[in-house]
Amino acid sequence: MKFVTTPARSLIALGLGLATVGAMALPAAADTLNLRLTAATRSAAAPAQGAYWHTKLLRTATHPWQFGKGTNRYWLEEQRVFERWTSPDGKVWAGQRNLGVHPKSAADEEAWRRDGSPITWKRPVNGSTVSLSTEPDKGEVFPMKGQATFRLAEQRLSYEQLQRLPADAAGLKTWLEKAARAAKASDDIVDSYVTASLTTLLRDLPVPKEVRAAAYKLLPTMPGVRSLGTIKDSQGRTGEGLSIDHGQTRLKVGTIASTTKVIVDTDTMLMLADSLTTTINGKPFMNKNWTETTLQVGWTDDKPSVPALP
Repeated sequence: MKFVTTPARSLIALGLGLATVGAMALPAAADTLNLRLTAATRSAAAPAQGAYWHTKLLRTATHPWQFGKGTNRYWLEEQRVFERWTSPDGKVWAGQRNLGVHPKSAADEEAWRRDGSPITWKRPVNGSTVSLSTEPDKGEVFPMKGQATFRLAEQRLSYEQLQRLPADAAGLKTWLEKAARAAKASDDIVDSYVTASLTTLLRDLPVPKEVRAAAYKLLPTMPGVRSLGTIKDSQGRTGEGLSIDHGQTRLKVGTIASTTKVIVDTDTMLMLADSLTTTINGKPFMNKNWTETTLQVGWTDDKPSVPALP
């Protein structure tokens, strides 16, 4: 394919995830993977296995502002469900629902009780008012505006082009490096560009399982990536963990460092969860710390709708 030249956007650590608590709706495991399969041997694009490629993620994050009065100060944890439906022609619908907030830890809960156990909070921030509640909101679902294509490494691809991506690690790396340079990424961020694209392939795009397997095989070989061995996600599911160190950035406000942790189901080659940890001058940067758990991922015929409560 001919690569489109676009300005490279700054790369920040990726966040990922969404599902129904309990069971994860993953496609059934395929036969033994053939990692030598190449794009050339897959000249015919595989048909979609449903009306939409669907992801449902549960994001958990600590609210950046502390609440309470006096010595009764506490942190609140927010949970939000995000869903995304993408049709084979590239049209996208998004859904989201705030599940409410609750004290982050046992110590926070004690302080919250001493504060009178409020169930709603309002706080002025930068000219607007932040409103929080322990109750879920009604949620929403809406079509996404923009060009109906799939986006990978700043390239806009059709479903057929996604199916023909290289399914071997070396070929996939070469393709992503060419895409990064076409997007005018400087030499010092090409590897970061490739790494970010590999995590995208492990959940967000309807690529063949062989391509996801190639992405998983390539990911541990990238700079800053190390294996964490077999670990469990927040749902108790077991997968292979990888840590991605994004390095440090020095800004006027201080030194920012971030790391992403991903957990991959190596049977389906799909991401179970990912989390972003960011610090500023060695202390947690609350706006950039979260965990996303994949609740559902795969093909579905169910039409886009407001996310249900877990």
